[in-house]
Amino acid sequence: MTDIDQRIRDLAQYAYERAPAIRKLLDEASLAPADIQGVDDLAKIPVLSKDSLVEIHRENPPFGGFLTIDPDDLPRIYISPGPIYDPQPPPDDPEALLAPFEYIGIGRGDRVLNTFMYHLTPAGILLDEAIRACGATVIPTGPGNTELQIMMMMTLGASAFVGQPSYLMTLLDKAAEMGMGVGAVPLKKALFSAEPYTPSQRARFEGEYGMKTTSAYGTADLGFIGYTRAGLTGFCIMPDIHLQICDPETGSPLPAGETGEIVATTLNKSYPLIRFGTGDLGALAPKPAPPCESQQLLGLFGRSGDAIKARGMFLHPNQLKAAATQFPEIKEIQAVITRTANRDVITVNIELSQGADGAGLAEKLSALAHSAARLRIDAVNIVEAGTIDPSARKILDERNWD
Repeated sequence: MTDIDQRIRDLAQYAYERAPAIRKLLDEASLAPADIQGVDDLAKIPVLSKDSLVEIHRENPPFGGFLTIDPDDLPRIYISPGPIYDPQPPPDDPEALLAPFEYIGIGRGDRVLNTFMYHLTPAGILLDEAIRACGATVIPTGPGNTELQIMMMMTLGASAFVGQPSYLMTLLDKAAEMGMGVGAVPLKKALFSAEPYTPSQRARFEGEYGMKTTSAYGTADLGFIGYTRAGLTGFCIMPDIHLQICDPETGSPLPAGETGEIVATTLNKSYPLIRFGTGDLGALAPKPAPPCESQQLLGLFGRSGDAIKARGMFLHPNQLKAAATQFPEIKEIQAVITRTANRDVITVNIELSQGADGAGLAEKLSALAHSAARLRIDAVNIVEAGTIDPSARKILDERNWD
């Protein structure tokens, strides 16, 4: 039996005994822990979708029956759309989580701009902890305040950046406007997440500014799943995650190299998610490249579901529908996501019911959508009747990532 098979076997037994949600999932599939002896047996367990996870949490607050430790031992609790209360369980192997930071050389002597948000969602604080564990010093800026961030970067000699690549583009553009050339910018290392890292961005950061960079793929439910390395296609998968690529319709595992839904099993026993469907599309390498200790994900190839990530947060059609139900004046609703100057732009189009008055509706809908999805709506347009196809997707992603 391989090490990963043993870990899967132990996880199934442990979770069945201590996590009511896992026990229910296995019981409903007529499975006992003894039926899960390794990786090949995971396919017997139905894929757990994000929508199903939301429903399970709603029926069994606050953690859906997945938590296997005393809640009083949790260092933090976050919230993600659903709502889902995401516990931050202690990691089984804290050192393993540092791999992306160690790859780009973050350590003692580095001062790191951490531009991820620190409240409600886990990114800011979790990356803060990892940076400090590497011996570096954190400058906890969070998002926004670009001119202030540039002042801090220059005055404190920040050598590393953590955040979204589009925001680093914005920061560098602003620095150039302020007369700071390439040679004046002290940043030499960068870790990105929450959005695609494009070839043109890489060419600028690595080629023009001489940075060493990596892009981490992760979710609020699972944490970091993998990270990129120079000369390697896709992502090296973290050792506490096991991925399968599955048919989005049947949940059946697909052969290595084929594209399907990324289905993840976290090996952290404190909050085990077994066969969790991320909704992302990807493919696994038949044989991982030597730098990857376990698996190699060849890339992210879109979404299998309807949720779309914008500005690092997911926007789900159900959130739009829920917002629309608050206003009887709305007949149809559709969001369109475009991209201008390194920034996602969210426009919501609405058709009014016959005879309805749309006065003040844009402001109310924007406020409600921001509360539900934590995303600011840039514009709300009232369009003519018949403009929105009722059978079309509720969220259109029209961004160009070059």
